[in-house]
Amino acid sequence: MTDELFLRYYEKYRNSVFSVIFGYVKDRDDASDISQEVFMKLFGTKQDFESEEHVKAWLIRVGINLSKNHLRDTARAGLSELDENTPAPEKEDMGDVMAAVTELPEKYRLPIHLFYYEEMSIKEIARSLGLMEATVKTRLNRGRKKLEKALRKEGGSYEYQYRI
Repeated sequence: MTDELFLRYYEKYRNSVFSVIFGYVKDRDDASDISQEVFMKLFGTKQDFESEEHVKAWLIRVGINLSKNHLRDTARAGLSELDENTPAPEKEDMGDVMAAVTELPEKYRLPIHLFYYEEMSIKEIARSLGLMEATVKTRLNRGRKKLEKALRKEGGSYEYQYRI
């Protein structure tokens, strides 16, 4: 991969990759570190990409895998043994909808994020996540219902538009 091509991909996809990772780890510093690792892997890869969509799907898949590894490793490190004097991480003001999205179970959160925030098609999401298109559609529908229920419970008004 040439430096120019790498820089183009980095500029184009860095925010998307960071957003997906942040959705998993829910910590800005960790998401930044993992994002950097994703792009280091891209720089070192020998893989030939078929298209821009293939690059984006690859970056998201690597980001998801590294995020899962990070969460698993963090759990193994025994971070649950923090004492009560350790301050809780600050939760950033994300807005009602984004906050509700981050609280969804992973299997709904990721398709919702990729569809609405990254504007990926159902076909692209299915390819990125290794799922059938019908599964992605189902998870989007169920995720929307969970979001609507969560936002009604909080007293917020929420309207969404289907793009399927």
